[in-house]
Amino acid sequence: MRVLVAEDDEGLRSVLARGLREHGYVVDAVVDGADALRYLRAYHYEVAILDWRMPRQSGVEVVDAMRNSGDRTPVLMLTARDATEDRVTGLNRGADDYLVKPFSFSELVARLGALQRRPALTVDPQLRCGDLQFDPTTRILSRDGEPVVLTTIESGLAELLMRRSPAVVTRRVIAVQVWEDEADAVGSNTIDVHVARLRSKLERATARIETVRGTGYRMVPGD
Repeated sequence: MRVLVAEDDEGLRSVLARGLREHGYVVDAVVDGADALRYLRAYHYEVAILDWRMPRQSGVEVVDAMRNSGDRTPVLMLTARDATEDRVTGLNRGADDYLVKPFSFSELVARLGALQRRPALTVDPQLRCGDLQFDPTTRILSRDGEPVVLTTIESGLAELLMRRSPAVVTRRVIAVQVWEDEADAVGSNTIDVHVARLRSKLERATARIETVRGTGYRMVPGD
């Protein structure tokens, strides 16, 4: 499971990243809110751990941007603010849980587990592009309400392209997000083959997958 850690304190960031990796998590660790938002746009995370006070954009500002864009990734807020009104502010702004520094690592892991067990909080909104709709919960892609039968790889491609639409998704990002071992997709025509298969299954849809030569692919709504 991929987790984002945004913490400007180098020592704490290192401890969190190392400890979470030892517990089996895939961890991306960043130093400020602006980088956190950039990573959230590039990857799908099960949980984001955000420090309240960070350079450029605070943890609360990151949560605001996430929720305003429809990103429902569960957020665990880390902060030295222990006043009740501060906790209420963080939760009301869209954080899902709140942990006051200093804290025990075992408590943080327990809270992450609790967030993962809250299905209603981890479900993304329906993704739409043209006449296509993708349900991240069921992993079903539909065209005008009719399911489209996809392989696991094709489903991952469709979700990624629809989630980023109409932006271009680079081949590198596709490899990282869709393939368990990105090396299997980088440096070969594997991605092109799977995109071609997905295109053939969506040939009747108004949404279409465009090739951006030398970069990657994008899905556009069409007419």
